[in-house]
Amino acid sequence: MTTQTTTRSKTYDMVYIAVFAVLIAICSWISIPMTVPFTLQTFAVFLAVGVLGGKRGSLAVLIYILLGAVGIPVFAGFSGGIGRLLGNTGGYIIGFLFSALLMWLIEKLFGRKTWVLGISMVLGLIVCYAIGTVWFMVVYAQNSGAVGLATVLGWCVIPFIIPDLVKIALALTLSKRLSKALKLNGQE
Repeated sequence: MTTQTTTRSKTYDMVYIAVFAVLIAICSWISIPMTVPFTLQTFAVFLAVGVLGGKRGSLAVLIYILLGAVGIPVFAGFSGGIGRLLGNTGGYIIGFLFSALLMWLIEKLFGRKTWVLGISMVLGLIVCYAIGTVWFMVVYAQNSGAVGLATVLGWCVIPFIIPDLVKIALALTLSKRLSKALKLNGQE
């Protein structure tokens, strides 16, 4: 590979990562307020990793979180700041990164076949739910008093399962098409 080709490839990578970080932010603004806001963030996270691959997709998610942490209003409800990450629902945002990292690991171990990507998305969602739920319980207990796991699951997970599975199906379908269109199938 020549220096010019390498530079072009890195430039394209940076642009794709930035575009998907912005896409995650835009999808977070499409929000229905609830205990945990219903957004399209999970769709965008899964799409980023599905299209860009594990490494670049995880970087897009990390950049999104860092933008929000420094106060840029990229989170649901046009909010941002470290306080938002440390609040009740911050664990779900942090969980996006662990979802992406798990998907990257599964991609490294089993490749980028459609069924592997689908399974990694479902497992990533479970990881996001687990981190977010534990975080919610801890922060809620500090601010408002103890709350049971069943109650938190009823507020923060159960209402989201079917919509999130629909988002996974949509992200899986679009990932393959966009990867082909952008010629990102075999790259990492």
